Amino acid sequence: MTPCLPPLDVTPAPSWRAPPLSCDCHFHIFGPYDRFPLDPGRHYDPAAALIPAYLRVAEALGIGRMVVVQPSVYGTDNACTLDAAARFGLDRARVVAVVDDSVDDAALREMHAKGTRGVRFNTVSGNGAPIEQLDGLARRVAPLGWHIQIYATGESLAELGPRLAALPVEVVIDHMGGVRTADGLNGAGFQALLRLMDSGRAWVKLCGYRISSSGPPFHDVAPFARALLDAAPDRCLWGTDWPHPSLTDWMPEDGMLLDRFGEWAPGAKERQRVLVDNPAALYGF
Repeated sequence: MTPCLPPLDVTPAPSWRAPPLSCDCHFHIFGPYDRFPLDPGRHYDPAAALIPAYLRVAEALGIGRMVVVQPSVYGTDNACTLDAAARFGLDRARVVAVVDDSVDDAALREMHAKGTRGVRFNTVSGNGAPIEQLDGLARRVAPLGWHIQIYATGESLAELGPRLAALPVEVVIDHMGGVRTADGLNGAGFQALLRLMDSGRAWVKLCGYRISSSGPPFHDVAPFARALLDAAPDRCLWGTDWPHPSLTDWMPEDGMLLDRFGEWAPGAKERQRVLVDNPAALYGF
């Protein structure tokens, strides 16, 4: 099992502060492990990343709302993620869960009451529902108004695009489609992502550091982010991806990540849309 680095102890302040009610649309909570043990099917060993530590990050960035995303290391046991949302308070927190087709409708309704608004498929880290269950689960969560969130590589996204566009629910694409900046704006993965955005049913998370081919400070991500902001300004979201799981040799500074977003979206109106208005529309704040 691969151990990964813990998040930084201190979050350097960004050069600007996010507007009130800004939403971090993608982060995870790990532990405490005596209450929420990791799933044996996981592919990496994360350090504990607890609620007080995340709240210090949120305060440093000016985050007022948050979406806790179920990580692969917990499989389909959403107890830690749901507990975190309850502790943050459902006035400002939502959940993206991981379930498979064994979940019953009563459990889905209970999860909805606890803030869940989406189901995540992870084709990169696995340890969740297999992609073969995508269409069936989408049909089951559609009456709840949930979306499907998918984490895939750019190559997989090019193959999955038509299938995702045909789902009866909104689709949220993790990590800017899992493309690689070295493949360029005309790469198959990024072009598939743009086609999905053109469908009017897809959203994208501008958590961009993972697609960088050059590494920190991730300036090569800017053209991709700008293309997405131009293509679908009302369906772009932003998130930290704290505590940056599965990284083993470097750790991003979350203040720097917000600074990169500020460079992609320099205007106050655009920042307000991505950080406040779009998350409110998708997650029902």
